[in-house]
Amino acid sequence: MKVTVVGAGAVGASCAEYIAIKNFASEVVLLDIKEGYAEGKAMDLMQCASLNGFDTKITGVTNDYSKTAGSDICVITSGIPRKPGMTREELIGINAGIVKAVSSSLLEHSPNMVLIVVSNPMDTMTYLAHKTLDMPKHKIIGMGGALDSARFKYRLAEAMEAPISDIDGMVVGGHSDTGMVPLISHATRNSIKVSEFLTKDRLEQVAADTKVGGATLTKLLGTSAWYAPGAAVSGLVQAIACDQKKMFPCSTFLEGEYGLNDICIGVPVILGKNGIEKIVDIPLSDAEKAHMQASAEGVKKTNGLLDV
Repeated sequence: MKVTVVGAGAVGASCAEYIAIKNFASEVVLLDIKEGYAEGKAMDLMQCASLNGFDTKITGVTNDYSKTAGSDICVITSGIPRKPGMTREELIGINAGIVKAVSSSLLEHSPNMVLIVVSNPMDTMTYLAHKTLDMPKHKIIGMGGALDSARFKYRLAEAMEAPISDIDGMVVGGHSDTGMVPLISHATRNSIKVSEFLTKDRLEQVAADTKVGGATLTKLLGTSAWYAPGAAVSGLVQAIACDQKKMFPCSTFLEGEYGLNDICIGVPVILGKNGIEKIVDIPLSDAEKAHMQASAEGVKKTNGLLDV
């Protein structure tokens, strides 16, 4: 099992580390455009192998896609954050160019790959991949909901003063502060609805804190988070590589599901060796349906800035 991660920054390196530590892949290729950067990160990670007990080979390369050939799963983390004075249109234009070039290079060398898009704005970059790559829709996946759901469960456990292993919860919708839809109606503590433990006001606060989870960390750290995003990606990769049939909320191309068409947005899916093996239809409350519709409108507005 060969996995390629494009972008050796904090998220990409964390992703490579978690995949290696889980020991299900034979090789992880870490690729970056900065000369020697991926090679250095790979060497540093390989020097952890005897200490952390993994045998996965981690290879770093500078912009040489031939070294990614035959990858089963490819992950794109590359792209730039929005900078002061930069318009949303400029950010999307730059990152769209990066994702387009990277994804086509990966496909050229690994025609049977499953592609996971992490670059932001994630739902729009996933949609771009669908529109520009000659790939089956079930093999293009946007990572967002898995991370948002982890943050939701963290906030629920915090509010209930419960161990996080007791908590189950999911976030659907767009991967943005305004687009996330935490599914409070489905969240449980050991199969008991969280509404039995928390007041409506407290649950609304949990949902609000979940939605600004990324922004909260950026304010504290001065940069985007990387541990949880890397762990979220590794969870998706393992589910595919090991054919686990696990359910995650992922950004996927919808053709009528949830009443939505021609859009990539987060919904629950089953992940296995073929990528997305099934889109799971779950009932939403009226409020959740309204939030989902509003989220989709926001994503479509951003998609309209693409040149496709």
